Amino acid sequence: MSSTGIKIFDTTLQKTFVWLHAIMDETGVENSQQAYSALRAVLHAIRDRLMVDEAMHLGAQLPMLIRGFYYEGWTRSGKPLKYRHKEDFVAEVSKNLPGLSDDDMELTIQAVFKVLTHQITGGEIDQVKQQLPAGVRELWKEPVPGL
Repeated sequence: MSSTGIKIFDTTLQKTFVWLHAIMDETGVENSQQAYSALRAVLHAIRDRLMVDEAMHLGAQLPMLIRGFYYEGWTRSGKPLKYRHKEDFVAEVSKNLPGLSDDDMELTIQAVFKVLTHQITGGEIDQVKQQLPAGVRELWKEPVPGL
């Protein structure tokens, strides 16, 4: 990875690549563009389902570069979206990540959730999960200790 010469930029690039490579490992995709698209689509779907304050708390936990695309295109009006079912969440992700089968879409969402669980403090993840519908929380598998 080339150095920008600005430490904070180099650090956020490095952290972002850690996240993307973790998604690539979890999903089996070999393309960082696909991992980025998956991360962005899932983060946007989460963000738009959270109360505004909680969406901002989650954003504060993200590395600077990821935080930038998390907030990209966000408007606070009309939030949170009011859907109540897992299928609605999957449909929201699908809007920004077309072309995957339903099974692959759910596996991709689960992979991003797993990376978020490992990268964000547990308390924040718990608060985010509490605001999501029960069906979406079912996709957010609990990590198995030691794995």
